[in-house]
Amino acid sequence: MVPVDQVAVVLPGAGSSADFVRRAFLAPLRAAGYALVAPQPVPGADLVPAAFRSLDAAAAEHGPRLRLVGGVSLGAHTAARWTAAARPDVDGVLLVLPAWTGAPGGVAAATAASAGLVERLGTAGALAAAGTAVGWVAAELTAAWPAYGDGLAPSLRAAAAAPGPTLAELSALGVPAGLVAFPDDPLHPAAVAHEWAAAIPRAAVRELPLAAPAADRSILGTTALAALTAARLT
Repeated sequence: MVPVDQVAVVLPGAGSSADFVRRAFLAPLRAAGYALVAPQPVPGADLVPAAFRSLDAAAAEHGPRLRLVGGVSLGAHTAARWTAAARPDVDGVLLVLPAWTGAPGGVAAATAASAGLVERLGTAGALAAAGTAVGWVAAELTAAWPAYGDGLAPSLRAAAAAPGPTLAELSALGVPAGLVAFPDDPLHPAAVAHEWAAAIPRAAVRELPLAAPAADRSILGTTALAALTAARLT
């Protein structure tokens, strides 16, 4: 076992949870010598500012031990923007399933539509109406959404309104970036991950089939770290 003397903070996506992040990243990061910090999202309209504050808090608590920053979907957006602006001294970023660049567009509209379903049908009704054919994704939503309570719809609306990093912000990332994309996921288009990688000075993308995490969520963390290793060699 590699001694754990470094810290990685990884943020979940909108409507997701710290528990998902732990299952996806804890074991791969531990094997690579990092302790994982997985902040719990703060449901409601303040979701995105609260995520930025959680990164500030992790930096204040762990100081120079904080070496990696990352996230999934909205968490990747937040991690990229925060690192570009505030933390040029970390060693790298893990950016899993970015959904858009800059101003929200069609993918964000789908998130807003999910908020509308929650408002009209309630959480259970919205989960039934969403009817995703991807079993592991449905299982994650079923586990995470109820914990948001009345804050679920505002959280989804906040995520849908939040800009992703601009190309200028991405080009300001002075550290290597490992990106993960699903080529068959319309809500996290692989083209976005490749656009980000083209803008970031040192970056690599690794693709997985959307079904790949069904058996083991940690394939996301393993793949992100493999992409980061490749980026460090560029």
